[in-house]
Amino acid sequence: STTAPTAPPLSCLLGESESGRVAQLLITPTMAPPRKVFVVGVGMTKFEKPGRREDFDYPDMAKESVTKALEDAKLQYSDIQHAAVGYCYGDSTCGQRALYEVGLTGIPVYNVNNNCSTGSTALMMGKQLIEGGIAECVLALGFEKMERGSLKAKWEDRAQPVEPLVMEMMEVSGIEPAPMMPQIFGNAGLE
Repeated sequence: STTAPTAPPLSCLLGESESGRVAQLLITPTMAPPRKVFVVGVGMTKFEKPGRREDFDYPDMAKESVTKALEDAKLQYSDIQHAAVGYCYGDSTCGQRALYEVGLTGIPVYNVNNNCSTGSTALMMGKQLIEGGIAECVLALGFEKMERGSLKAKWEDRAQPVEPLVMEMMEVSGIEPAPMMPQIFGNAGLE
């Protein structure tokens, strides 16, 4: 009869003098404190009503604001190592398209969609990349090309993210035959 060999105890694998320290590191890893993060440049476009400038699209918005931010920070495009780009109404890679217009290629671009928190989420992602030591310089960009009129659902063939909220709202305060998003914001303000 043969028996399978048993693994030696951890202390034998690591050596008697090292086992306590290594086991402690495996159980309670120590982490360096997060690095400090600073916003060193800001650039903005003018806020306008949708459709005011027909030839002004989101790549134009990005180019204008990124160029201003880099000038403000006295940085070059080549200094940017990662980018977090926030928008809601666009295809899945609008962040890449916007930054390629500016000249940024060859870096990771993270597309962020978090509704009204999109811009702050992109900024938080950039902060985390720097704090964690993954990057030294990160661009956080946000843009939105809105349609004319009230906010409304873009797709009718799938579950809407706000559906449970709307159902609850129907029971609590009722719904008017008017655009839904202003009603949601208004009812939230009444709480």
